[in-house]
Amino acid sequence: MRYNRLGSTGLIVSELCLGAMTFGTDPGRFANVAGMDQAASTAMVKQALDAGINFIDTANVYTRGQSERFVGQALKDLGLARSDVVIATKAMGAMGEGPNDAGISRYHLMHQIDASLERLGLDHVDLYQIHGWDSQTPMEEALRALDDIVRSGRARYVGVSNWAAWQIMKALGISERLGLEKFASLQAYYTVAGRDLEREIVPMLQSEGVGLMVWSPLAGGLLSGKYTRGDDDKSQGEGRRAAFDFPPVEMDRAYDLIDVMQGMAQAKGKTVAQIALAWLLHRPVVSTVIVGAKRADQLADNIGACEVEFTKDEWDQLDKASRLPREYPGWMLGFQGSYRDDKVSPRRSVQ
Repeated sequence: MRYNRLGSTGLIVSELCLGAMTFGTDPGRFANVAGMDQAASTAMVKQALDAGINFIDTANVYTRGQSERFVGQALKDLGLARSDVVIATKAMGAMGEGPNDAGISRYHLMHQIDASLERLGLDHVDLYQIHGWDSQTPMEEALRALDDIVRSGRARYVGVSNWAAWQIMKALGISERLGLEKFASLQAYYTVAGRDLEREIVPMLQSEGVGLMVWSPLAGGLLSGKYTRGDDDKSQGEGRRAAFDFPPVEMDRAYDLIDVMQGMAQAKGKTVAQIALAWLLHRPVVSTVIVGAKRADQLADNIGACEVEFTKDEWDQLDKASRLPREYPGWMLGFQGSYRDDKVSPRRSVQ
């Protein structure tokens, strides 16, 4: 297990993060993904920590708060020192039927951080994240609330999930202007089969020093090795994608990629899932990759991705099979800026 800084902060996190969306048995919104009872959840936390994972991510909406309770109870049952684990949770989704039971208003965030801490059995979380975009709350209001949460000691860092590049940049600008806590990280969907993030968001993250936490790194199970070309009816397969065909993927390109990955996995004595995860672990912008599992063997397979290395030829094969079609303004930026690149001498290489 390797460890990375979370963006430009001093917080060190494992390159794999245990996602707790599978924790809980409440038949709510995430019933198709969850299903693990407390004992199974605790065992999975122990397995992750024994492998060197020091980072756990959950959210208030996962199994209507049960996931947070299970994470907190696991930490207690395992007798972990608080300093040995980094805990992240999120807020924004609906936690009730009222008009103020969702969103990123000061009203909602201040209530939800306290509710999350009560369920986790902690006095603070290490990373508190806005779970999505709220068109009804002024950005300054949300950022001031997050800053107050950090200043009160209830969170150490703040982050965001599922925002566009312009939204994150606007927030960073407001935080800079007002002296508020800045986003340390973005939690976003990114896979070798879905590289949309590279158009605008990845360059922005690299420019601004914001860390990337990847969710659904196997494209909802599509890259798990269970699916091959011709499996158009996912309901006939197994796993998460069979019950919840999400996130959207351009299937023709994905199956071309899976063909390449299958051959590569066989040659290396690895699995398709490990190849897909390892591709992300080799991307410089990625701080951590969130892995979720329901069984010990699934988590063990995910952890095995940390051992995968690529030759240049293998890397080029994956890139060719997965690269995005060029779009404006990307191709224009490259066209207009290339003549300046030619004027700069390459850096001396280390022999």
